[in-house]
Amino acid sequence: MGSSAGKQSFSDLMQKYKIGEFLRKYTMIIALVVVTIVFATWKGKEGMILLPSNITGLIAENAYVFVLATGMLMCILTGGNIDLSVGSVVCFTAAVGCVMMASGINMWLTVLVMLLIGLAIGVFQGFWIAKLRVPAFIATLAGMYAFRGFSNVVLNGYRVDITNQSFLQLFGNGKTSYIPDVMRSVFPNLEGIFTKENAFLVKLIGENFVEKFNVTCMSIGIAAAIVFILVKIRKILIQKKLGISQSIPGQIITMVLVSALTLWIAYKLSCYRGFPMVLIWIILVLGLYAYITTKTAIGRHLYAVGGNEKATALSGVKTRNVYWFAYANIGLLAGLAGILTAGRAKGIDPVYGEGYEMDAIASCFIGGASAYGGTGKVSGMIIGATLMGVINKGMIIVGVDANYQKVVKGIVLLIAVMFDVLSKRQKR
Repeated sequence: MGSSAGKQSFSDLMQKYKIGEFLRKYTMIIALVVVTIVFATWKGKEGMILLPSNITGLIAENAYVFVLATGMLMCILTGGNIDLSVGSVVCFTAAVGCVMMASGINMWLTVLVMLLIGLAIGVFQGFWIAKLRVPAFIATLAGMYAFRGFSNVVLNGYRVDITNQSFLQLFGNGKTSYIPDVMRSVFPNLEGIFTKENAFLVKLIGENFVEKFNVTCMSIGIAAAIVFILVKIRKILIQKKLGISQSIPGQIITMVLVSALTLWIAYKLSCYRGFPMVLIWIILVLGLYAYITTKTAIGRHLYAVGGNEKATALSGVKTRNVYWFAYANIGLLAGLAGILTAGRAKGIDPVYGEGYEMDAIASCFIGGASAYGGTGKVSGMIIGATLMGVINKGMIIVGVDANYQKVVKGIVLLIAVMFDVLSKRQKR
């Protein structure tokens, strides 16, 4: 009797505070926090994962994941469709770009050509999928083989290096691939404050910074946190004015946590070399596509097609063009990922890009995208990509065998999709 009453009380408590709904909504965020804490306390050969140098490396090493996963999300939204060719397209566009720059062709012309090649491939594959109704899996599988072969042809089987310093500075990860600390030149007095010789700041900041604490990077983080808070407050006030039901405490907690995380990341980056250039490209892509998916008609069409294609077609939407748009986008982003990959590696090998498509797909599904389409957000994909990046970087730091790394990634992906399937079953 007592046990039954206890179970009922626990069930009532879960329902009252919507604990089950909270856990379903924030499962991957909780998982990300737990995994980060585990690796943060597990010291490996490169130190702990939360060292400033490791956080900067985490961003640089996973730049292609964020970019490709953004495009992959567009495809998945249309009904669980994927693009298996993006890894090969990344290698092909990077190969063309590296060969062009090695021949002395202008950097900006090369970058434009790489983006246009990626876009053209996306449009081409989108034609087969959207107009000729070839299954996306088959069309992109053909592209995966074809463009891997083209990559080997362009490279002639050998690595091609990049020596263009301007390209490496804008898209790479070298010592110069960071936003300069202009605050020091604007305010000369800072030179004597933010150095290792200053005993107070050494105690406050620690000795993890390379030479100097990067004031410009920290200023960017503070500005970003302030802008986010102002946007959030404006949203709360608008919802209140329109009489829209909202959870004020929940939004305030979100505002505080996101702002604190932004400041913490900015602080960690400032302790190393500052704000990496590659992070600018990541933020631009994520911001642009977050806007497209939430604020534009084509974004709504992506969700509608994935939710119910026949009903969407009957409402007057040209559903085939929505597919075309999704695959053209991922082609363009594969071109950008090729640029970032070539910049980070300072060249390209014929094997580059292998497995990139799987990292992108896994990031989307781990971040909450539905395997059936119609569900998923850029914000969720960011969490998924970050979780994958933390797992990858953490396992490398602690020295986990490469084969077991793949096993862990496979298990994480399977668990994420299992949550999606179970939640769909409960709704039915």
